[in-house]
Order: sequence, then structure tokens, then C-alpha cells
Amino acid sequence: MPVARSLVPLLFAATLLAAGCEPRSDAAPYPPSDTTVALPDSALSPPDSATARRFASVMAYGQRQRGKTESIGGLMQTLGTRFEGAPYLEGTLDTVDTETLVVRLDGFDCVTFIESTFAMARGLVAGDTTYAGFARRLAEQRYRDGRLRGYCSRLHYFTEWLADNEARGLVDRLGDTLGGRSLTDSLNFMSTHRSAYDRFATNDRLFGCVQEMEETLYSRQQQNPVRYVPQDSIRAVYDELRAGDIVGMVTSIDGLDVSHSGLVYAHEDGGRGLLHASLSDGIVVSPDLQRYVQTIDHQIGIVVARPRPTP
Repeated sequence: MPVARSLVPLLFAATLLAAGCEPRSDAAPYPPSDTTVALPDSALSPPDSATARRFASVMAYGQRQRGKTESIGGLMQTLGTRFEGAPYLEGTLDTVDTETLVVRLDGFDCVTFIESTFAMARGLVAGDTTYAGFARRLAEQRYRDGRLRGYCSRLHYFTEWLADNEARGLVDRLGDTLGGRSLTDSLNFMSTHRSAYDRFATNDRLFGCVQEMEETLYSRQQQNPVRYVPQDSIRAVYDELRAGDIVGMVTSIDGLDVSHSGLVYAHEDGGRGLLHASLSDGIVVSPDLQRYVQTIDHQIGIVVARPRPTP
């Protein structure tokens, strides 16, 4: 899932510089309590005037383009290209001590880029162009069961992000359709790199929260393995990939499932690229998806999910 700012200087620095995302870090108990924390009124309005202007501009553009695409994924590609050139911003969700809905439209990491374009596209499909609607959809996608209940309710590992959003009807994972191999490796990157995470490096309660989360995810993965397309077979499934499909780059790094993510960029000639937040170049289109995966260390294939037109 998204990157923790403290991971960049560590042993996987080269991978992060090329790919750009790993698990995030912060604080809260796991599993979540029975009491759902509703979004405060402050989260339903833009955090500043610049964000308000960016949001209004992109949504207005999306409204003008709405009739030119038949799919929500195509709309996500259209909205995503509107952000081309925006910088990569690392660790934006971990700048506050208490988990709250953080929104940045002046730059993104690889997952906040997906979340933002998806929430905007869903709003356009629903005919809701309000910022409050966008904020609610964003929180729904970012947190387990669609409810913000503290740090450990955030979907830190990307395969869980996909599974949780599928369970609520927001995406369809394409593992069975695309075939491929089962991913059954352990998910323990956060706990085995405890010192890299300021929030639980010295906090045993939070560390226990992370361990329990990882154990639950690993158990689920053993029962229902994620299927991924190996890197040398990606081009063979180009015809099955559509504009705006959500892609996670499966990694060989121990304890981690996905090291980067983005959107399928559908070229008019049938080629498939990657629209994503690059650590070095910001929001950019890498022209060939398979070539991109093959040239980044530790990336071994892709998992894919298709956005559903659910408001």
C-alpha cells in the first residue's frame, strides 16, 4: 500500500525511487471498535482555497468530458491526465497524530492518486460534484469497511485495499479472468521493519495492532490467494485491460505484496501504459506497462481490479 515516509532511506531506497509506494504508518487500535467515527464537518469542506479551486476545476473538466467515455475507468484516465506534472508527495496521510481524512490535490503518492481520481469519477457518475460527496467517497475507499475508525482501519496493504473495495461493490478483481499465479507469501513488512515507522517504533500497543492486522490478512490470503500476472505475460493480456483499470505491482520484497500502483492508460493503438505517481517525475504516463514492470527491481507482475460505476 502507500509509502511510509521513513522507509525511503532504508534498504529498499532504490526500489522506492523507481516505484514510489510502500505501506503507510500511524496510530490506532486493531481491530476497530464498534463505534464508527463519522467525518467531522471540517473534513467535508476543502482544507484551503487552493484545494477548493483545484477540485472545482478538475470536476468541471470531468463534466465536460463525461459524455466522451463509456466507462468509469475511462473517466478516471481522463481525470488522471488532468493532474499530469503534479509532484510526488510522500507521507501526506501521516502528518497528523490523530487519524483524519487527509486530502491533497497538489500532489500525490501512488495510492492517493488512485483514490482521488476514483472518488471524483464516482461523483461524476452519480451526478454529485460537491466536495463533501468527494470526501465521503474518498474515506469509503481508504478505510476498512468504508469507515474511518482510527489508524488501523486504514487499508495499508494494497491487496487488502482491492479486496475490501471489492467486498463493498466498488471494484472487481480480475485475477480469475487474467489467470496467473497465486500470491501466498507472508504479509509482515511493517512489523519486521518496525524501526522505520515512527508511530509504533517504541509503542508496543500500536505494534501489536500492526501484528494482528498482518496476521489476519495473511490468514485470509492463505484461504483465498491473490492471483497475479507475471511480468513477462503482461503484454499477452493487454486486450483484457481497459482504461482506468487499477493496477498493483507485485513485489518480491519479503513481507510485502505490492510496491507500487497506478491506472492502466489505454493508448488508441491498443497499447497499454501506466498512469501513475512516480517518485521522480510526479504524475506521468509510462508508455508501456510490461516494460515498466520489467525495468523496476523487485517487481514481478501485476494484480488488476476494474472500477465499478457505483456512486
